[in-house]
Amino acid sequence: MWRTALGALVALLLWCASTWAGQAASAAQGEAVAPAETEAIQLTGRNTMPLFGRSAYWVEPQAARPIDEVEADGGTIPWRPREQAHPPRRHGGAFWLRFDAAAPAGQHWYAEVASSIQDHIQLFYRDRQGHWVVQEAGTSVPTAQWPVPGRLPTFALAADDPRTVRYWLRVEDDRSDFAAPVTLFREDELQDSREDEQFLFGAYAGIALLVIVAALANGLLFRDRAFAAFSLYSLLFATGQLARAGIGAQHIWLNTTVWNQPALSLWPGAAAAAGLWFVKLLTEPARLSRALDLGVWALIAGLLGAVAVDVTVNTNTSQSLVLALTGLALVALLCMLGWAWLEGHLLPVRIVSIGFAPVVLIALFPIARGLGLVGTSVLTRSALFFAASLQLPIIFYALHMRLMARRESELRASALSRTDPLTGLTHRRGLVERLDSSLARARSQKQNCALLGVRISNLDAIAEEFGRDAAEKALVVAASHLRRTSVDFDLAARVGEREFAVLMEAPVTQQMVSSRAQQVVASGLRQVDALPAALTLKFHVTAALLPVPELGGEATLEWVMGGLDQMNQDARKLIRPLNFEGHPQRA
Repeated sequence: MWRTALGALVALLLWCASTWAGQAASAAQGEAVAPAETEAIQLTGRNTMPLFGRSAYWVEPQAARPIDEVEADGGTIPWRPREQAHPPRRHGGAFWLRFDAAAPAGQHWYAEVASSIQDHIQLFYRDRQGHWVVQEAGTSVPTAQWPVPGRLPTFALAADDPRTVRYWLRVEDDRSDFAAPVTLFREDELQDSREDEQFLFGAYAGIALLVIVAALANGLLFRDRAFAAFSLYSLLFATGQLARAGIGAQHIWLNTTVWNQPALSLWPGAAAAAGLWFVKLLTEPARLSRALDLGVWALIAGLLGAVAVDVTVNTNTSQSLVLALTGLALVALLCMLGWAWLEGHLLPVRIVSIGFAPVVLIALFPIARGLGLVGTSVLTRSALFFAASLQLPIIFYALHMRLMARRESELRASALSRTDPLTGLTHRRGLVERLDSSLARARSQKQNCALLGVRISNLDAIAEEFGRDAAEKALVVAASHLRRTSVDFDLAARVGEREFAVLMEAPVTQQMVSSRAQQVVASGLRQVDALPAALTLKFHVTAALLPVPELGGEATLEWVMGGLDQMNQDARKLIRPLNFEGHPQRA
């Protein structure tokens, strides 16, 4: 597995490096290309029109030229055709995109920019009177003030204008280059596209919210730090993704821009730090090396520090630092999960590894895109949402399995402190506690419960004739008989060396108690394979209807078990009622 994962990582890095080098070479060759003139786009009979290959771009170094100068100097500016490959990585300045389009009469067309992270985007064109029409969007403009409010910057093209109109799109962002696709949509097609997007993002948000709340509830209820860490990781990951996709600005803070930059700066560093903490709690690297454990803590602290710096200074350098540390965190995360897998951790940890694998591998693409190593694509824009939609329920299921296994162990340990180790029945103290509550309930409801005292009267003879092992088997068989004869909420317990008791919960009648006592006696007379041939158990049984005035749980048990001492071991009568069938009620 290690060789496969390492090979895949090396292949990915080599592919990124070759792509980066190839794009840099093509960009360098592009500097000598003559100014590009693109053909006018005829939108008749179309629903959508991507602008790759149908537009020209220019990177303005200073971002100081107004639209009038750009229009006037159109012949001298080195426009180049915009293909799918992203342009040379540059920071600062402005990215200009130019295209010509003619929209059919009666149709409304829009230009949508497939990126919600750019600071400032403007669309310019001249109307039929020759006046400039200017539309603005981006993270520096509240979404409510966009020309077409939504998740992505969208601009209206000239409507009911028979001319071929020239449009200029200006993108200004100091932290990243511009590589997003720009697509022209007819109005109905844009509406359909947005409805599909909202459905998918809504489904993702619903899954994430359900997992976050359920994980937090489990973490608090069962005091499970792994669930709490997973809840924090899921929260930071999902909110960072949705904010970066423009969902936050569209639905939550649409009238302000104050949260745009912090939300963008928190991703992916904060989520990577939480993910490291979560995986660290699961795999416990301190068991392998104290230095490794401290190294993971140092990486978490470094990530959080880099995120804090990026939120404060908001520069390209700080962003690159966050992305580089995030990539290192993903490598550390893979190493911890791989070590846990090879060490033979339990199945839940292995399922967590499976859940993380697609997210970690796909997350490398948007990180490489942020560092300028690859161009924009579906892998850099949307694939992480699908990977996360698979990851969240898978990891929650794994943690639920882990929690159930831990709870089962705790319950077994708790049961051992209240259970007879030989027979598995409740011991004397547990029976007395249950008897106290049953007596109180019977008195309040004015109903009867009952208690049977049971003794194996021939246990000494079994031990003498067949040995101690046979006597212990007889105790186990007796416990099995009592379990089978108990019904509903009745409780069987071992209260002495050869004594047992059966609590029959209310409501019961005298006939029901007599019948149960007879069943107990008859069950001992059946031969079972676990005992030597022809050996049966002889039960003596006392029976009492409860509650008895002024007797609590301990006193009631002493009274019932004391009745066994008054029975003749060799007598034929094996059942002794204590307070019915002519016997007086005990005061």
